[in-house]
Order: sequence, then structure tokens, then C-alpha cells
Amino acid sequence: MNYLSVKQISDLWKINERRVRVLIENDRIPGVLRVGKSYLIPSDATKPNDGRASIKVDKIVPEKEQYDVDFSTYFKYYPNEKGYFGKYGGAYVPKELEKPFQEIYDGYLTICKSTKFINELRRIRKEFQGRPTPVYHCERLSNSIGKVQIYLKREDLNHTGAHKINHCMGEGLLAKYLGKKKLIAETGAGSHGVAVATAAAYFGLECEIYMGEVDIKKQAPNVARMQILGAKVIPVTKGNQTLKEAVDAAFEAYLKDYKNTFYCIGSVVGPHPFPLMVRDFQMVVGKEAREQFLEMTGELPDVVCACVGGGSNSIGIFSGFLNDPVKLVGVEPLGKGEKPGDNAASIKYGKEGILHGFKSLVIEDDKNQPLPVYSIASGLDYPSVGPEHAFLHDIGRISYDGVTDAEAVDAFYKLSRLEGIIPALESAHAVAYAMKLAKTMHHGSILVNLSGRGDKDIDYMIEHYGVDGVKVK
Repeated sequence: MNYLSVKQISDLWKINERRVRVLIENDRIPGVLRVGKSYLIPSDATKPNDGRASIKVDKIVPEKEQYDVDFSTYFKYYPNEKGYFGKYGGAYVPKELEKPFQEIYDGYLTICKSTKFINELRRIRKEFQGRPTPVYHCERLSNSIGKVQIYLKREDLNHTGAHKINHCMGEGLLAKYLGKKKLIAETGAGSHGVAVATAAAYFGLECEIYMGEVDIKKQAPNVARMQILGAKVIPVTKGNQTLKEAVDAAFEAYLKDYKNTFYCIGSVVGPHPFPLMVRDFQMVVGKEAREQFLEMTGELPDVVCACVGGGSNSIGIFSGFLNDPVKLVGVEPLGKGEKPGDNAASIKYGKEGILHGFKSLVIEDDKNQPLPVYSIASGLDYPSVGPEHAFLHDIGRISYDGVTDAEAVDAFYKLSRLEGIIPALESAHAVAYAMKLAKTMHHGSILVNLSGRGDKDIDYMIEHYGVDGVKVK
């Protein structure tokens, strides 16, 4: 059967889109499929009689919150040419940076579809990164919970140990095309910093990494790796000395030398075109995972979940399933609790605001200043989220839930003991959610994006939780 969008039905029946939605909400059009807050309507549906007296007004969704999104063509139209996903995104930057960012955007549009660029990136991914990464069935973990089967997309097996290398190699290749001499970046957990340092070494570029003093102490193994790769790691001692302050410092440094420098933003955040570019480079995760899961099981997973800080690994895997009848869940860090400063759940606790050159949901105070945030996972310790996540949350296509520090720690040790896989603390949040969800399902399958491995976290975990996961007093 063929289906039409709300807009197509609106044009066909010569009524406005809001009226079509009212008819759907009141069950006046049979056979409608719902995808998030969007609808697919059978092409042979008949226009109902205009019995307006029966309209249930309280069920009408405010028009400004409605989006008629066709996910079969979604990536062609989102973001728009100004970098907006609905009302989120854009580029809120100093005037002197408008031209450099436009140069990056123009350069990306020029080469992203060229066979030379695509073939070179494919070669790098295959020969240098080790892609495709496999999908793995966690049989023992699944059996310890019940009948639901948990699978992992093993991004931890990427060269450098995390998904970050996917977009860093793409950004490094673009930097070479633009004639830049140096890569600059921020990092929290250090995975992005290691990936940028790796890309810089591969392409023969200088490299500066800004990292909060707190994270430098917490992620010492990754700091050493960056330095061995030739990067200059610059401690940030302002504010909370974590990821948000590292981004601030990296932006300030980039502003001083943008002619020679390429800023490798670490997630699907920042001013346009970075959310677009990072998403595009991470889409390989979702494309591979969908094909691999179908090959392994003959069907699609019931649920796909991934941790969300800025949101690059999650947008990467979700992109492969947006147009499928699969539940997508982003897992935010609930940290120690609900109080401000005890978590970093931007979608749950944030409000519309502007941070680091883009509009999204931001955890901020009454004066629109970002509040301190916290997560045991340094890579999730950020007071906002990528604009595409905010948009997909608004239209209902992706659900967002949370996991506490304690739940993530439990998942860290359980996956290690039952499957022989030590996850990054960031990824452990997604594993913890899958374990929780599996207990509520009678049967089915859950695919988790295991975005990174836990080598970087071992020293911290041993110091605070010992070898058995018991908190050290």
C-alpha cells in the first residue's frame, strides 16, 4: 500500500494541514500510521464528511509544535541552508567568524559528494580505522536478565577505541582540502582528543587539545596518548574545569588563529555547519548496524539506544533507523539526582537557549547562564545537547530517558564480567538502560551503540569502586 504525508493529503483534499491532523486525532481517517508525531496516510483514503461538531478540541496539538517530516527524504532537508532543525541550530557567532564558518560549509558542500573525497574516506575507514565494526550478541548478559536479546554495535573496536575517529578523520581530510595547518579541539573524556590527535598525525598537521583540569586528572591514560601522538594538551582551569570550559577555551583560541586552524568540534553541537558535518560522518554507524542486524537476525531490532551528551554517537546510529518502525531511545546522564549540578540531562532539565554558537536545550539559570552539570562519565558532562536531538525530541521521533551513576557503574562491571567487554562509562549508560528496559519486555531485541571502550576509565574505577564495583569509602 502507498502512503502520503499530511501535506500531500492537505493538497489533495484542499484543506489545511491542521484540519487533516484533527481528523486523524479523532480517528476519522482509517489506516493511518504514526511515526513519532508525524503521520502516514493511505493514498486511497477518502476525505471524511466535514462533521466539525464532533471535533475534540482538547486533543489538537498546537500548530507551532507540529512538523510533517518525511523520514525517507529527511537528510536532504534537515538542517536547512541556515543550519536549523526546526527552531534549533543556526550559527550565533562573532561577525569575524561568519566568513570562516561559511568557508568551511562551502568547502564541505564542494567535496562531500565528490568521488575522490568519498573514496579516500572509505579507504581510511577500511584500512586505518578498521571498519566495519561488528554487531555482537550479548548472549550471557541477555540470559541473565530474561528473554530479551541485547546486541552491541561495537564502536569500541574502532582504531583509538571510540566512535569519535569517524568524524575526526573526515574533518582532518576537509582541513587538508581547505589548506589548514593545525587542528584544534576540546575534549572531556579524552576520546575525542585522542581521535583528533590521531587525525593530525595521519594528515601531518599540528594539534592543540583543550581539556579541563578535572578531566585531565580523571582521564590520565588518554592525556598520555594525545601527547605521544604529538598533540599539545592545554589545561583549562576556569570554572568547573570540565568539558564546557574546555569548549569555551578552544573557541577563544580558534578566534585568534582561524585562518590557519580548523576547529574539530567533538560532537553534533556548535554553530552550523558542525552539527551537519559531524552527523554525516557518523551516519556510517547506523548504515552498518542496520545492514548487519538484518543479516544476523532477519529482522530489525525492536529498540535502538545510545548514550547522549552532545549526541554524536547516538545521532550516528539513530540515522540508520529513522525511517523504520523501530523505537529509538537516547540515554541521558542522571548523575547523582535531580538537583541542579547533580546531572547533565539537558533534554529532561534544559530549556531553549543559546550556547557555544547554536540554539538548543540548555541547562541554565533564570539569567540564561549555563548551570554547572555533572556526570561520572566525562564525555557526557555538558550542559546542552545537539540541535538535531532537540528537534527529534520535539517531534516525538526519538524518546529520551536517563540512567544514574550507580546504574552505569553496575552495567560497567556486569558487561565486563559476563561478556569480557569493558565499556566506556559513557557507553555503560546505554548498556544500563538496555538492561533496565529488557526486564520490562516479554521478548524482543535491543541494539545498543557501544560507543567506546573503558581503558580510559579503569584507573578511576579501580580507585573509586575497586575491582568488584563496590564503592571505596
